[in-house]
Amino acid sequence: MNTVTLEVRSLADTLTDVAAAMETLTPSAPRISFETLALLWKVLTVKRWQLIEALTGVGPVTIREAARRVQRDVKAVHGDVHALLNAGLLDKTEDGKIVFPYDAIHVDFMVKAA
Repeated sequence: MNTVTLEVRSLADTLTDVAAAMETLTPSAPRISFETLALLWKVLTVKRWQLIEALTGVGPVTIREAARRVQRDVKAVHGDVHALLNAGLLDKTEDGKIVFPYDAIHVDFMVKAA
């Protein structure tokens, strides 16, 4: 199963792991890091989660088709698609369609005292 892990961690920690992986040439599972929990929730709104859920397993679709699947306005979905493209959760195909390239999402974060 092709699962992406979303995590909350500092940029320094993320870069350290990237450097270690490059040194050993060890492939790692797909991960997308957010510096703060607030940023994760800002990027992954309820409407964007619904869009990801609707796109899981369907392959490449147009933004219009994505909007139809979530029963929302194309313009609003267009904005959400671009936010998800920028976050690395959606990909764009050569013919301009969008695709959620994973089978699942795992979210990993911890809330603790400061």
